[in-house]
Amino acid sequence: MTTRRNVLKGLVAGGAATLMGQSLFAKAAQAATSSQGTWHVTGSHWGAIRALVKGGKVTDVQPLEDDPYPTDMIKGIKGIIYSPSRIKYPMARADWLDNRENADRTTRGDNRYVRITWDEALDLFYEELERVQTTHGPSGLFAGATGWRQTGLFHTCINHMNRAVSMHGNYVRKVGDYSTGAGQTILPYVIGSTEVYAQGTSWPVILENADTVVLWASDPLKNLQVGWTCETHESLPYLDELRDKVAAGEIRVISVDPVRSKTQKHLNSEHLYVNPMTDVAFMLAIAHTLYTEDLHDKEFLDIYSLGFDQFISYVMGEGEDATVKTPEWAAEICGVPAEEIRSFARLLASGRTQFLFGWSLQRQQHGEQPYWMGTILASMLGQIGLPGGGVSYSHHYSGVGVPQTGANMPGAFPLNLDLGKTPKHDLHNYKGASNVIPVARWVDMLLNPGDKIQYNGHEVTYPDVRMAVFTGCNPFHHHQDRNKMRKAFRQLETVVAIDFAWTATCRHADLVLPACTQFERNDMDTYGAYSNTGVVAMRKLVDPLYQSKTDYEIFTGLTDRFGRAEEYTRGMTEMQWLRQMYDTTKAANDGRFEMPDFDQFWEDGMVRFQRGENWVRHAAFREDPEINALGTPSGFIEISSRTIEKFGYDDCGAHPKWMEKAERSHGGPNSDRFPIWLQSCHPDQRLHSQMCESDEYRATYAVQGREPVYISPEDAANRGINDGDIVRVFNDRGQLLAGARVSEDYPQGVVRIHEGAWYGPVDASIGALDTYGDPNTVTMDVGASKLSQATSANTCLVEIEKFEGVAPPVTSFGGPIEESL
Repeated sequence: MTTRRNVLKGLVAGGAATLMGQSLFAKAAQAATSSQGTWHVTGSHWGAIRALVKGGKVTDVQPLEDDPYPTDMIKGIKGIIYSPSRIKYPMARADWLDNRENADRTTRGDNRYVRITWDEALDLFYEELERVQTTHGPSGLFAGATGWRQTGLFHTCINHMNRAVSMHGNYVRKVGDYSTGAGQTILPYVIGSTEVYAQGTSWPVILENADTVVLWASDPLKNLQVGWTCETHESLPYLDELRDKVAAGEIRVISVDPVRSKTQKHLNSEHLYVNPMTDVAFMLAIAHTLYTEDLHDKEFLDIYSLGFDQFISYVMGEGEDATVKTPEWAAEICGVPAEEIRSFARLLASGRTQFLFGWSLQRQQHGEQPYWMGTILASMLGQIGLPGGGVSYSHHYSGVGVPQTGANMPGAFPLNLDLGKTPKHDLHNYKGASNVIPVARWVDMLLNPGDKIQYNGHEVTYPDVRMAVFTGCNPFHHHQDRNKMRKAFRQLETVVAIDFAWTATCRHADLVLPACTQFERNDMDTYGAYSNTGVVAMRKLVDPLYQSKTDYEIFTGLTDRFGRAEEYTRGMTEMQWLRQMYDTTKAANDGRFEMPDFDQFWEDGMVRFQRGENWVRHAAFREDPEINALGTPSGFIEISSRTIEKFGYDDCGAHPKWMEKAERSHGGPNSDRFPIWLQSCHPDQRLHSQMCESDEYRATYAVQGREPVYISPEDAANRGINDGDIVRVFNDRGQLLAGARVSEDYPQGVVRIHEGAWYGPVDASIGALDTYGDPNTVTMDVGASKLSQATSANTCLVEIEKFEGVAPPVTSFGGPIEESL
């Protein structure tokens, strides 16, 4: 068994070269003698770039020449590679290394670690897999969390972890994601697919045919800076065209949002304020107006939908809920005057209307309801499947709306076991527990093993998990209620984290393995996640820094410890895999798209394809709803769902309803104690938590070294807060420090802290003050409903006060406290 004492023996025997890595000295010497720089093409979430490598170091980063709208964020790439927060070598939590499963778990997060060798680290990883699998079976291991990983189809860390761990044994996995959990669960019942990850109507079609575009809680100019694969930014020029059409009076664009968004200001379009989390009441009143003023499309509803009568009876107060959902009723809740609601409904019905919904709207309690209502309003207008009309839930994401080329893209490193293979421990007994859980409920799972919850028509029983593995995934950014989460981590005997930077997840892990960044390995990626514009070669810019390794190397080393490395790698090197992936793609495109041979592609850095035709979402269904039926139980749009009704849930029924939240600003529950609504949407200058560790770039937006909190002039004045002050944001769940940015874009009672700010408490105690500004220190961790069990991050009230005295230093960044052996 590997112990701290054995590690010491290994380090002494190996000497300094074991700690530093044999190649590090050679690389340093090579860098010192090299004087000629070389530009290399590679890809990233922030776009395709050219990087200047001089003396073995990246010295400059520029956007690819044909990027029409490069994001400022590429300036942070060097700061990722050379961040002081890089994980330099394998490390183990000091107390855990001595005592393993009997270690003191209350010290998790105290950032005290011991340096170990790679062999020791992989031995420890394997020993813990063996112990948990043989002692607790597959229900004892959770290895299913995922995140945005770095770009690259071969080195995708999610696939490497799943494939390698699956070869050892079965484990608990997750379903769904934090981005769209409520939406992706409800929409298949309503309109036949998740929609949130679906290609939408082409932007040229919208620009040519729409009379009104409604941006409902959607900020595409902000969010389209990044993409799931290498982003092309081809969507953004369409927003310029839309701006010009707004100026010319050819299209009306209305942003329905509590705040003035970046997109709304760019377009110089109209802003319709609505109280936070009250959109469903507003939408029900729109439906009431469309119905009572005979503005709805009866023929469309009759041909293409089911369940309208049941829904409209609720709107008209004819069921158990006798409240008629008039504009006057809604105005008291949503803050939009009754006559303005009627005028808005009439505008929607006066011409071709395209709804573009954002994802933040469904990250709240009962988050399924506004998305369901979006489809209902589009159905009442009768424009689903028409050019420039209908509803989209994805146009702010990864270039959705850019016409596709139709080319085949490379596949990724295989996720699952090879056909006919079985794990080393082929165990299937989960001891009565579920083997798959909703992703946003994994913290509840750790705290409440054996408890049962309802999820999407099924009963889920929480397993008794003892070990968790996270790779390229930072749950200490994307999960809610940080102090509840820290309590849950104390239930785990072993946590393994594989990453390139010391995120809070790594700081709460027992075993930390340093992966290299995507800029330190060879790979390839799709250029344009939805447009399929081309394939980009991701040439290694520099050798892996310190003792970091690729995910391929890490998991090859792990699988070698139980005799499955040959199966894991299929006997191929990194470059052999890339050549095979490319050649397979070339063959699949043969006769349709010309592609050079691999060597030429690798030298050129990119292959591009000819743009395809424009497309209209749901047009085929509209043309023939029987032949081209939707994926709903009936094949039609289900305005009311019998399937969901049979589940008998009290928080998601047969059709959308207005349901009060556990806490809501502007006179809602709990607003007497905590009157301000905290919005924690996707950041403008990061990709979730990626790039927060880039010190120089973070300094361009931080306030006194803290994450900004955007606040209205009225709320700031009432609390004696000036722009640039450090403030404390707090509620019963937690407290954080942030830097005040006073802005007229925010109404009274509404503030914003972008999610992804790195968590850094003053100490390891539960309830400790977060020093940098992670909004999830104060967000609520409850399921959106029994249907989706998704995140409710935007159901969150806080209070804010000016921080007095000397603020504690930020603890979120840099390396750990290194203990001696």
